[in-house]
Amino acid sequence: MRIVSGMRPTGKLHLGHYLGVLKNWIELQKENECFFFVADWHALSTSYEDKLNLKSLSLELVKDWVASGIDPNSSTIFIQSSIKEHAELYVILNMITPLGWLERNPTYKDQLQQMKNKEIHTAGFLTYPVLQTADIILYDANRVPIGEDQRPHLEIAREIVRRFHHLFECEIFTEPKELLSSTSRLLGLDGRKMSKSYNNAIFLNDSKDEVWQKLRGAKTDPQRVKRTDPGDPEVCLIYDYHKAFSNEEIVKKVEDGCKSATIGCVECKKWCAQSIEKVLEPIREKRASLSNEEIDNIIKKGNEKAKEITAKKMEKVNRAIFEIKCDIG
Repeated sequence: MRIVSGMRPTGKLHLGHYLGVLKNWIELQKENECFFFVADWHALSTSYEDKLNLKSLSLELVKDWVASGIDPNSSTIFIQSSIKEHAELYVILNMITPLGWLERNPTYKDQLQQMKNKEIHTAGFLTYPVLQTADIILYDANRVPIGEDQRPHLEIAREIVRRFHHLFECEIFTEPKELLSSTSRLLGLDGRKMSKSYNNAIFLNDSKDEVWQKLRGAKTDPQRVKRTDPGDPEVCLIYDYHKAFSNEEIVKKVEDGCKSATIGCVECKKWCAQSIEKVLEPIREKRASLSNEEIDNIIKKGNEKAKEITAKKMEKVNRAIFEIKCDIG
């Protein structure tokens, strides 16, 4: 299958990104043709006022991907804004997408509520799913890895494809289907969504000491006031981290020790730190070995491949619209 997925360059990656996105990408690239892109235009839809250094953030993002295990020899890595065909198709699709489809999008409504502190009542934010559609269908993606909350966006993409085919009487695009991720979300150290803005995240480039200092202050089962108090691991944030990063033996020891009060929270957190370190240490080492020149070359190669594919697709699109005849193979 051909897989297309992107990530916005809005800051450092954390364990939530690794567990929720990168681990899935690493597995997908083993048996599929994968296109992973830095969605820098999408970053502007919510962060246009933040004066982000998108070029630097994009380079650092790709460096994190490669350090985590995304293989540029088997996956195509590129920058969205370097492929102008994304913008060209976005403009065309905006011309035919009914406003009501976008205004009824539940994700749009939810984010307006969640981001009241930001001025996001913009055309770009409303039409985010249209640009996302262009990102996907330019490459004839068979599957798009998404979470459950992104399903409405992909349904809009399918509707736009059907509308284009109906209006211009040409079957040009592949109708994308979802590839639901089985990975669960990892909450931040305070029990809220893991986010840089909440100051509750463990980042992929955190040192061993930084990880431990963050875990030391993390929330645990409130019933365990004293070490001798038995607890319930299912309500403890650290237990969730163990299930994500520790082996079965340690998870079992934590579960039994917490319930019987034979281990304390500090001991439990130390085991958790050790398990997380087994994941982060090789990422840090790989990242340190990557030069900016090497990352630039990876991006350049990926941009060239993406450009070749999208140029051919846009030639077909423009012939279908402006030549008013469907002689497209």
